Amino acid sequence: MRVAVFSSKPYDERYLGAAAKGSPHQLDFFEPSLNCDVVMLAADHEAVCVFVHDEVNGDVLRKLADGGTRLVALRAAGFNNVDLEVAKEVGIKVCRVPAYSPYAVAEHAVALILSLVRRTPRAYNRVRDGNFALDGLLGYDIKGKCVGVVGTGRIGTVFAGIMKGFGCRLLAYDPFPNEAMQELGAEYVELPQLFAESDIIALHAPLTPETHHLVNAETLSLVKPGVTIVNTSRGGLIDTEAAIEALKHGRLGYLGLDVYEEEHAVGFFEDQSASIIQDDTFARLLTFPNVLITAHQAFFTAEALQNIAETTMANLTAFEQTGTPLHEVA
Repeated sequence: MRVAVFSSKPYDERYLGAAAKGSPHQLDFFEPSLNCDVVMLAADHEAVCVFVHDEVNGDVLRKLADGGTRLVALRAAGFNNVDLEVAKEVGIKVCRVPAYSPYAVAEHAVALILSLVRRTPRAYNRVRDGNFALDGLLGYDIKGKCVGVVGTGRIGTVFAGIMKGFGCRLLAYDPFPNEAMQELGAEYVELPQLFAESDIIALHAPLTPETHHLVNAETLSLVKPGVTIVNTSRGGLIDTEAAIEALKHGRLGYLGLDVYEEEHAVGFFEDQSASIIQDDTFARLLTFPNVLITAHQAFFTAEALQNIAETTMANLTAFEQTGTPLHEVA
């Protein structure tokens, strides 16, 4: 099967290429993100392989169908960038990689927490300047803190297990509780209680209309002053303007972000070091010493990339053989 791979980076070519060896699939790699301006590149490809910032809206899907595409294979777990109704209308199936490495994302969330509360970036820069003073580097013990986990799928559950190892009390919120969290000792509560009692809040929920701006002015009014919040899921879970106000007034003590709601416009996954950031809200976030932002890299481990590539190939092969991918998005 001929497959157009969009938003391609060198690591995509390396891992997808290795996974495709010995398969009947021909992968054509394209650096641009998929949108209406470049969709013609997918002509005569039975499948397209896309990432989180590719635009798979109604217009794109109709043009893909006209060009002979029958499958959209997401090399990610989230699918909020795909218009599923139009995909069904034009006869294009959609599949994803539901679990590539929950450990990668969960461990990165913990890394953000530790870096924030122990002020590691600031300490690193001081030592490089020959400044060995400790003033301004005071942190707090994680042991004994209350950690609220919003979204308790595989990533949230792995994260909770790590935090239990630190000796934390666990609160959880998810419309679909799971036994693994309860076996860890987590108590499922409603969101207001989780926000009110947690010292650390970690977001591991998918982005849906119900979870959009889940962290907002109202929920931030409930938190303990100085709370730590980390988001390694999707940027749209946080109302950034509300978070900035909470940072200014000290209600939000630390904010760790691996995602940002306008990250595509900012240029995540691209080298923008020679450019001026045009997003004033993002630029404002960078001015806070208690904010740590990474560029959507939580998933970025060798194990995760290998799993993503192998699962993507399995989806393609299953679709070619049976007409249905392994991990179809309903």
